[in-house]
Amino acid sequence: MELPLEFKTRMKAMLGDEYEAFISGYGFPAVRGLRVNTLKLTKERFLELSPWRTEQAETLFEGLILTGEAEHIGTHPYHIAGLFYMQEPSAMSVIAEAEIEPGMKVLDLCAAPGGKSGGIAARLEGKGLIVSNEIVPSRARELASNLERLGVVNAAVTCARPDAVADALPGYFDRVIVDAPCSGEGMFRRDPGAIAEWSPEHVASCAARQSAIMESASKLVTPGGKLIYSTCTFSPEENEGVIESFLAEHPEFSPEITKRLYPHRMKGEGHFVARLVRSKDGTDRVEKTGKRGRGASKPAGMGPADAASKTLALELFSALITEPERPLASLLKNGDRLIYCPFDSPEGLNLLPIVSMGTEVGTLSSGYKKSFVLPSHSFFMAAHGFEYLNTVDLDVVSPELKRFLGGDTLAIPESLSGFVPVTVGGFPVGFGKAVGGVLKNRLPKGLTVPGLR
Repeated sequence: MELPLEFKTRMKAMLGDEYEAFISGYGFPAVRGLRVNTLKLTKERFLELSPWRTEQAETLFEGLILTGEAEHIGTHPYHIAGLFYMQEPSAMSVIAEAEIEPGMKVLDLCAAPGGKSGGIAARLEGKGLIVSNEIVPSRARELASNLERLGVVNAAVTCARPDAVADALPGYFDRVIVDAPCSGEGMFRRDPGAIAEWSPEHVASCAARQSAIMESASKLVTPGGKLIYSTCTFSPEENEGVIESFLAEHPEFSPEITKRLYPHRMKGEGHFVARLVRSKDGTDRVEKTGKRGRGASKPAGMGPADAASKTLALELFSALITEPERPLASLLKNGDRLIYCPFDSPEGLNLLPIVSMGTEVGTLSSGYKKSFVLPSHSFFMAAHGFEYLNTVDLDVVSPELKRFLGGDTLAIPESLSGFVPVTVGGFPVGFGKAVGGVLKNRLPKGLTVPGLR
């Protein structure tokens, strides 16, 4: 691995006697990690189920480091069920340093592909709200898909520029996470492309963009709230330099922690994290941008489900879950889509392009004789949501599970009828419709895994 000379020169000046230990690490493979999704199971239960060798990550209680082979882990049924998320151990530190508590309002401003949003959502425990924003539409869709797999029910995924988010939701959030786009020096072992893209000019342009993002982020933090800034790079220009410039311009913020993680000091690829707190009387910047984010409403086109829709939803719920009336109080309607939305959305959210919100329960449809609700995949994946009356539970290594995940039908008991979730060890991976001893597969085509091993 040939590293840029300017990078090596700078790191030697920064690290001194530690430089040789740092640079020798590039001769070893990148560290791989995963975060247990505690929305769906405890870390202890995951360790009982896991077929992989792991050890505890230093950065996060629910984080693990893979210490052995883990081939095809991304297509393993436990991954499809959302029991874990593949995440680099250093990056997990942001989740820990954000000090998330259930019920908070949290913004992940640069959220794709969703590792930090998923970890934050797990610590919210289904209470409060996380708005996960991504400016690139394709990455925003990937973000929404990952949160669906993880079973997050209290999230809204938006696709907007940071300044647009700041205009729409000023002073609204208890926590704002900025995992900023950076020069990616902490990705050199994992991604040779990051080495090819690196240059001093690229570092400088990243620092300028990061400062602009932080300016928007500053407007989003409620008085007394906290702003967490992170990068996966080592350059002082993008780390301490950005923070120092920001604090010079924003006396209403003060630093609580600044932390560097180096790969020669811990098992990970390296990260930078800073946590800043906004003073409780720092209201000037909120007032300058208005208070549109203070109220509670629903995005344009979305409102409470009408009585007829609720009646159809109750018919579906009664056949599927043990507490059919519980989700009705949080049921919204957007066109023919029914959305389970167990949180009050801020007023300004309807000013932003929304990719997903809450959990889609299903769509209103009409058959030959009557109308009904056709359930959605996300309904069955939802955590902190529903306990199902009937399931088709399959062993993790069974050929039947592989066939289902590949998109095939299954032979099932004729006593089952209607829509039924397919589970692995009790954890849903999808659903089908039971008719005459056959389960017709309803797994979305984009989620099937042909030739699963």
